[in-house]
Amino acid sequence: MNNTAVYNTTVSWKGAHWGHMVMGNGPEMAFSAPPDAKGHAGVLTPEDAYVGAVNSCIMMMFIWASERFKLDLRSYDCRGEGTKVVALDHTEIFSEVRLWPVIKVGGQEQDTAVVEKRVYKALKSAEKYSLIANSIKSSLIIEPDIEIVL
Repeated sequence: MNNTAVYNTTVSWKGAHWGHMVMGNGPEMAFSAPPDAKGHAGVLTPEDAYVGAVNSCIMMMFIWASERFKLDLRSYDCRGEGTKVVALDHTEIFSEVRLWPVIKVGGQEQDTAVVEKRVYKALKSAEKYSLIANSIKSSLIIEPDIEIVL
């Protein structure tokens, strides 16, 4: 039998191209369409939220996998980018989401290759077990920069 969990948000239109979101976990915030779609700069957009959901879920799953593979994780910072394609009929889709994690892990001089291999294994596990990565149509490309700190 499958386990289920339900997550919720409530959005309200606030006029023009403004919305307000209340998330089931507590945070509230204004949002808008992006400036290139008659929206506003400086606030959350659905496009930002999409790329952010992929990026943050991969990070959380990488932390989980790092613990599982007994990595000495020192830092994780990741820039994410979604590429939007606009078709002739003006429909849009994110064709890919690309992540560039910069990962620092502790290791011993004699085992840097082993540690690096475990980091790649943890990244693969993060991708495999990421709810968001498993739920998107976009290609997910992860290009890590791994540093073993001695």
